[in-house]
Amino acid sequence: MVGSVETRKSYVYSNGGSIQKNQNICNLEEKLDELRTILNKADGDPIRIVGVGAGAWGSVFAALMQDSYGQFRDKVQIRIWRRAGRAVDRATAEHLFEVINSREDVLRRLIRRCAYLKYVEARLGDRTLYADEILKDGFCLNMIETPLCPLKVVTNLQEAVWDADIVVNGLPSTETKEVFEEISKYWKERITVPIIISLAKGIEAKVEPVPHLITPTQMIKCATGVPIENILYLGGPNIASEIYNKEYANARICGSEKWRKPLAKFLRQPHFIVWDNSDLVTHEVMGGLKNVYAIGAGMVAALTKESATSKSVYFAHCTSEMIFITHLLAEEPEKLAGPLLADTYVTLLKGRNAWYGQMIAKGELSRDMGDSISGKGMIQGVSAVGAFYELLSQSSLNMLHPEEKKHVAPVELCPILKMLYRILITGEQSPQAILEALRDETLNDPRERIEIAQSHVFYRPSLLGQP
Repeated sequence: MVGSVETRKSYVYSNGGSIQKNQNICNLEEKLDELRTILNKADGDPIRIVGVGAGAWGSVFAALMQDSYGQFRDKVQIRIWRRAGRAVDRATAEHLFEVINSREDVLRRLIRRCAYLKYVEARLGDRTLYADEILKDGFCLNMIETPLCPLKVVTNLQEAVWDADIVVNGLPSTETKEVFEEISKYWKERITVPIIISLAKGIEAKVEPVPHLITPTQMIKCATGVPIENILYLGGPNIASEIYNKEYANARICGSEKWRKPLAKFLRQPHFIVWDNSDLVTHEVMGGLKNVYAIGAGMVAALTKESATSKSVYFAHCTSEMIFITHLLAEEPEKLAGPLLADTYVTLLKGRNAWYGQMIAKGELSRDMGDSISGKGMIQGVSAVGAFYELLSQSSLNMLHPEEKKHVAPVELCPILKMLYRILITGEQSPQAILEALRDETLNDPRERIEIAQSHVFYRPSLLGQP
């Protein structure tokens, strides 16, 4: 007899875990090799993946790839770019050190790299700590509760992107155009065309030559000249910190079939399921639309002290407006219902836009402070409110009002959007006015707005730049 029952059980469990681990490594390497073949990478030439922008979702996305594929250093190189020299206030720095000190694995890594001393000095001294110093050891300024895995951080944009095979846009939509115009200067001599995956969910509106929305993928195309088949959008009902902590989540990567299917397979993990879809621009716009109404949801929650009844009333009206707007923008809007509602739901529960609405309603933030908030990053719903209002105010889109029997701009049938514009953009109203809009006795049943959208040929392909 060799060993006790307990010993044999322990061996079986240990050996089974080892076999499973080895199988997982083999599966990852197989997926990596498949993508390398599609990209025509020669032996010894790694796939170069660069995250541009180190906000919460951009950092987590890069960290997911690093966690999975960073072990295959001869086959893939993963790094992240951010602007250098962004100061972190003392309170944020001290909080970061508390996080570091509470994590034994993080401490071991820092000590092993002889990096802990500089943190001690920074903590005890009076000098300013900069975000790129934190990020070099895997910390994201907008996720101070979540230490990330070590990533190579580059603060020189040219160094980061000039030879990149895959560029992940983790920038806010308001910064995307400017940064990618800079990137285009470094790609003038390129022979191969890079792949770009955009995570941004904001939009802009233009009224000339016809009213239309501009999405981050369209900004990137115009800025760089990269063909649209090489630009994709990835989005879904995701909270960055929860995904990093391996909460189950799913997302869609949208774009040309040539790249979306192999990339969906490459990015898929047991806790992060990635599907693919051909409808790039519409999914991208819907990602921006839900941020608009998430801000209002935060206001309602704060003003009613989390009243479930009030929040459900708001949800009924905001979803009816979203359905109404979707019928204008999409040829087959019913296909977007599931993804749009799921993304809206998670953003209302825990997203930064809902948080921003709460802080505005409580008076802890003011619209004069702008939409870039320390510790949270860019609140993209603010600019999206302006963009959708401007677009839907155009007289060229006029439609017959069902009760007043006169032609009005579509925004006149979206009272919540109108009120958010007056609160956040023009400052004509206080946050309290969002409740007044909900309690207006003349407000139509949300069902009627949906019926209007479903009974008319609303679809305007020109709004998304479609022929």
